[in-house]
Amino acid sequence: MNDRRKFLSSLAAVPALASAQSNRQPDDRSYWIAMLRRIAGPVLDNMAHGKLKAVMPVEARPGVKDRPEYTYLEALGRTLTGIAPWLELGEDPALCQTARDAIAQAVAPASPDYCNFERGQQPLVDAAFLAHAFLRAPFQLWMKLPPAAQGNVIAAMIKTRRIKPGQNNWLLFAAMVEAFLAKAGEQWDRPRVATALTAHAEWYKGDGVYGDGANFHWDYYNSFVIQPMMLDVLASFDKESPDWKALHSKQVQRSRRYAAIQERLISPEGTYPIIGRSIAYRMGAFQLLSQMALRKQLPDGVAPAQVRSALTAVMKRQMERPGTFDSKGWLQVGVAGHQPGLGENYISTGSLYLCCAVFCPLGLTASDEFWSAPAQPWTAKKLWDGVDAPADHATNA
Repeated sequence: MNDRRKFLSSLAAVPALASAQSNRQPDDRSYWIAMLRRIAGPVLDNMAHGKLKAVMPVEARPGVKDRPEYTYLEALGRTLTGIAPWLELGEDPALCQTARDAIAQAVAPASPDYCNFERGQQPLVDAAFLAHAFLRAPFQLWMKLPPAAQGNVIAAMIKTRRIKPGQNNWLLFAAMVEAFLAKAGEQWDRPRVATALTAHAEWYKGDGVYGDGANFHWDYYNSFVIQPMMLDVLASFDKESPDWKALHSKQVQRSRRYAAIQERLISPEGTYPIIGRSIAYRMGAFQLLSQMALRKQLPDGVAPAQVRSALTAVMKRQMERPGTFDSKGWLQVGVAGHQPGLGENYISTGSLYLCCAVFCPLGLTASDEFWSAPAQPWTAKKLWDGVDAPADHATNA
């Protein structure tokens, strides 16, 4: 109980983040952790107590009525997929316990916050994000989960097999669920994995970019879903097939190139092009860059500290904008503040928590170069300040 009270007390202080910084600017890692708590706290603590459905608002496009069927699992899975690497460090035992309690509530049939894993198509998406969180924090989120809750999680994940994914990035949601089930010691469905990997190998367009299906789309789905899930599905299964092992090696090189592109997209002001669908996921657009920093596989010439500086600039530009949070601390639809027109029919309050995917580098300890090295200007900032730099080139991977 003392840990829980300490956690709740910390949440109460976070909404005053900007004013608290006026006298002493915290280091970047402290700032990121404070922002993580501000975003994730309301979701995890309320679900841990079985009251997320009772208190979380459901903002959606006018006329869209079905989002309460899906929004709560969205909020949980998307929050955890981003903060899992930090939870795995165990730096905050109270928050780790709160996360496990939230998971247990989401999968317990008698819980008021029991989530939908089988009705409609959307549950496959967010079961996959939750599965990804288990792969990213196997000790804190899975091994320390009580056996009864583990059994409920497995039963819930298996229910998603009735959902047939579309011929696009959704194939990777099915594959991610199977990757988790395999890691949990369950029988996994090889065709669901093979279909996803074979299709995406065919949809590769070159220079570090995949199509979302057969067609190329100007959006951030290479980072929201495709490349992060390709990396971790392949890492789970590359011993199953020489072809998958070879694709894993290629995928690392492709992701390094896409990370280089992502770093160059961040302007000197901490903005980036607002292109394509699902832009209301905000800084989650940089999940792949964040994941490559976590994996210590950033592209040549891109220093960890410049990535940290660039992502911090994006975070401050977006998340400190008035209207990003409502008066009770819940995220609202938008990119810079409250902009409900940017939400598609499938967007609701729970969807927005994919912004947490940017927090992957918090899985690196405070002594890691990513956090400890002095701040550095990122590529666009250097170039627009007149600094010379090597020319950029495509990859043949």
